[in-house]
Parts: sequence; C-alpha cells; structure tokens
Amino acid sequence: MFVARLAHPADFEGWRAAARRAVALGIPPEEMSFVTGEEAPSLFAEPLPEEGEAPERTVTVAKAFPDLARHVLCHQDPERFLLAYRLLWRLQTEKGLLEIASDPDVLRAGELAKAVRRDAHKMTAFVRFREIETADGRHYIAWFEPTHHIVELTAPFFMRRFAGMVWTILTPLRSVHWDGADLSFGPPGSREDHPAEDDAEALWLTYYASIFNPARLKVKAMQAEMPKKYWKNLPEAALIEPLVRGAEAASRRMLETAPTLPSFRHERVMERGEMARTAKLAAEPRHGNQPRTLDEARAEARHCKACPLWEPATQTVFGKGPDHAPVIFVGEQPGDQEDLAGEPFVGPAGKVFDAALAEAGIDRDQAYVTNAVKHFKFVPRGKRRIHQKPSMGEVKACRFWLEIERDLVRPKLVVALGATAAATVLGKAVTIRDTRSRLIDLEEGAKLLVTVHPAYILRLPDPESQARETEAFHRDMDLVRATVPEIALAA
Repeated sequence: MFVARLAHPADFEGWRAAARRAVALGIPPEEMSFVTGEEAPSLFAEPLPEEGEAPERTVTVAKAFPDLARHVLCHQDPERFLLAYRLLWRLQTEKGLLEIASDPDVLRAGELAKAVRRDAHKMTAFVRFREIETADGRHYIAWFEPTHHIVELTAPFFMRRFAGMVWTILTPLRSVHWDGADLSFGPPGSREDHPAEDDAEALWLTYYASIFNPARLKVKAMQAEMPKKYWKNLPEAALIEPLVRGAEAASRRMLETAPTLPSFRHERVMERGEMARTAKLAAEPRHGNQPRTLDEARAEARHCKACPLWEPATQTVFGKGPDHAPVIFVGEQPGDQEDLAGEPFVGPAGKVFDAALAEAGIDRDQAYVTNAVKHFKFVPRGKRRIHQKPSMGEVKACRFWLEIERDLVRPKLVVALGATAAATVLGKAVTIRDTRSRLIDLEEGAKLLVTVHPAYILRLPDPESQARETEAFHRDMDLVRATVPEIALAA
C-alpha cells in the first residue's frame, strides 16, 4: 500500500501531483491511499517511490476532469481522494469515461461535485461581514459554517468582489484572509472571534425590511434557497418570521394603495395639449434664442416642461458626446437606469449597444449619443418602473431638442435606433422593414441610417432570434464605420 500526504483536506494541487505520479508508476487504486495534515497512514503504508526508482508512463486526462476533481476533493466524503484517483486511473484506458453518465464512479463524482458547487454558492450568498477598528484601520470579519471544504474554492470570489477591503472569513474547517494584496489561508476559526454586531447592521436591517415584497412571498421557495441552517449567521434572519407573519396584511395594504392610472380619454386630452404647446415651443429656439453650445442646450433642457413627462422622471437625460462628432446615434427615450444616471445608453440596452460598437471597432467616445425623447416615460408596477412607449405628442414636444443637437454637432451621419427615432429625424412615420440598413439623404447634407433599437434584441423570446438580430445589428454598425471611417478606434 502506497500513501501520499496532502497539506489540507482540499489540497487539490498536492493530490494532483501525487495522483499523476502514482498513475505514471502504475499503482492501481486498490494499492493507493491519501492522508491529510497530521492524519496517520495505515500501518503497512509506504511513501510513493522517488522519481527514477521505477519506470513511468505518460498520464492523460479528459479536458473536463481537472475541474470535476477539484470539486470532488472539496467534499466531506472520506472516499473522495480515492474516487478521484480511480477516475484518473480509468481515464488512461477509457477515454470517454466521463461521458458515460450511468457509470457508478462518474455518477458519484457528479453528485459530490454538485453538492460542493451548491455549498460554494451558499457561501457567496450568505457570508455577512462585520466591521471592527484596528490599529491598521478597518477590518471586516465574517463567520460561516460550510458543509464541505470550500474555503479555497470560494475565496477568489470574495477577493474579486471585495478587493478594496481588508477582510477575514472564519469557518470551523479553515480560514482565509485578504490584506488587499495577498490571499492567505489558516487554521479553523472560532465563532467567538466574530464580532456580535457593527454600526452598519441597523441600516442593513432597515434596508432588508424595506425591500421585502409580501406579494411575491413563497415560503417554501425561500427556504429552499436560504435553508434554515444558515439563519443563525444572518443578521436579517431575525426579521424573516415577523415579515412572513405580516405578509398577508402587508399585501392587502399594497393593493389598497395601488396607483390609479389615468383614463384613455384623459391621455388623449393631454396629448392634444402637448401637441398644441409643441407648435409654440418648437419655434422659440429659431428666433435668436437657440443655445450656442451643447452645454448651454443641456443646461436649458434640465428645466424643460414641454410635456408632462418631466414631472415623474428623475431628470432630463440629454445627449452626450463631443461637440463635432461625425455621427449621432438617436434612441427612443432613456430607460430606468439612464433616468437615474442622467446619461443615455448605460443600462442593459446600452451594454448591447457598446458590444456592437466594440465589435465594429467604433469608438463611442467619438460619437454623440442621444434620444428622441429626453425624459423617461414609465408605468409603476409595485417597486419597479416599466418602460412605456412615448406618444407622438410627447415625441413632437421634444423634437426641437434633437434639432438643436443636430444643428450644433452637424454630423455626417445620423443613426436612428428604432422606429420612433427614425420618425423623429424624418418627421414622418416609417417602418424598420422599409428603411433599415440603407443610407438616406437628409436636407442638411448628412446621411441617415435606420436600424433596430438594442432593447428590441433583448426582448426577443429565444436565443436563435437574438443571435440573428445581433448579427444584423453588428452589420449595421460595420456600415456606420465604413460610412464615417474617422469614428474608428485608434490603432
């Protein structure tokens, strides 16, 4: 019987080196054992032969095996090391072994790896740091009780997530410390070393209670994702049972105080009023009062009340980009995140937009990005604000701001992202189908390119449609770069 000693119960690197050595020496699984730390080997065990003491053979593994073995070795099962070694041994002659889902060893390894991944996920979700003051500054300490040996596996997540903090996570199995530069592991910690509370905890509990939505409460689903064994280490756990008990009454209060939406007739009356005001407001900038710079226009637009959208919106979201950009991208209106940030295309649709620009080699910083409507139109749904398409009255009320932007920037190309933007630029309703992906002459000598809005791609129901429309959108961005080559990223 040969034995290999590992540094700690999840020592994957140590196991891999010993396992590869043993397989190369031809030691079968029934003659191999592994021990960790100070654990005593069996009475008749002997160490692996030194290099050169026996003939060796080449060791090969399937591409998926290292990750599977890494997770298997983190399980509490005392047979995990031999199970992983047995798979490694068999892979030398059974190349497709891992693809046989019914194989007992493969099946068992998959079960162990799945349990470890779930435990690691729970650690990332349920670790709660508490702050203490030390001579070197602030130090954040957390206590967690994992089921398996997942500290080494999960620590890189916290290193990336809290890179700017000095923190320590204590567990009964092993501890990890991050000093802002290096990640180090140590012996098990004690719950007594974890602070009982900190100054921020009351704020966290207030926030947790405020975001609790009784109308969406599903107790069994909640306990499946947050098992009760974790509750004792979560400060918010003390609020869960009272919130659950009061959920029915709270749900009734939400229904009784739900916002009342305006009637269809009221909306039509308001739209006619908007269109009447538009005729007057659209002419004002043309009589010597037009802003001379984009900064002046942006400042004036902050106080725009040409349509009712200004009142519920957080702020005006004006265009952003250089004064003499060669291309203007025009969307429909700001979304929820744009309304909060005060900048166009920074939400989910903005990420699709940025990805397409990057794929085409377009420098967004050299483009001017704006919207046809400068305020976010939405309907409230509980705690969410759901995008609502602007009416033609609202579009016309805001059109003069886009005309000011075009007059000041004087682009060579205007890119309309969606039918609303195209209608605003052309002054008439058009369809994407009839105008997309071709250059249209505008009065001032510029060209217009019509394409879809990035949000349209996000709303498609299936991956195939999304992939098809994403490819078409990227082709339109390639056309933008070919039409205005100076917009390209610097080499």
